[in-house]
Amino acid sequence: MTVLQLRIHENLYIKDPQSSTLGKKIVAEAIKQIDLLGFEAFTFRKLSLAIHSTEASIYRYFENKHRLLIYLITWYWSWLEYRIQLVTQNLPEPTDRLKAVLKEITNRHQQDDSFPDIDENALNRIVIAESDKTYRIKQVDQYNEDGLFRGYKSLCSYLARLISEINPSYKYPHALASTVLEASTQQLFFAEHLPSLSEVSQSKDPYVSNYNFLQELIFQTIDTSA
Repeated sequence: MTVLQLRIHENLYIKDPQSSTLGKKIVAEAIKQIDLLGFEAFTFRKLSLAIHSTEASIYRYFENKHRLLIYLITWYWSWLEYRIQLVTQNLPEPTDRLKAVLKEITNRHQQDDSFPDIDENALNRIVIAESDKTYRIKQVDQYNEDGLFRGYKSLCSYLARLISEINPSYKYPHALASTVLEASTQQLFFAEHLPSLSEVSQSKDPYVSNYNFLQELIFQTIDTSA
């Protein structure tokens, strides 16, 4: 299996963690710890102890733990976009491509051998639990200007283009695309922690139920016969 590397915006890090063994250890262990402890309890000190290094060495890669979180979640969205390109490249019909995209963004992901240093399943849980913390902050406008959300915005734009292909007269493709992407993680969070807020929680497999909900939402919304 060929080992691949995603291009992540340079403003997210001080030194590219993909460029060294230590950087890869920082990212891999950060995923484990944030998944286990939650973002609030996660610290660079705990991370440094786990990788048998120093806090100073981590700061050579990331300005702070929030930048590290944005890096991880941006990596996830960039990886999803890569996965989507693979599964849609031989699908000529935009409706089929849109269904394939919905499958990818709602899947319970397993280890991708093309990226052996990343636990995609754990990273998916982090995105579900912590992704709101990347942009519901005071610095969001500056972070956006710095290009820190390009991974998420790129995936949203791809989804919006598909919506427009299916129904060129639909007025809100980006609004619908961002709503669907947000719901793809939010509904799973509700199902696990606030089940009265989502019927997804009533299913034996919330991931399948989430896919069915989002497919119904998006296709009924852009129904060209309506």
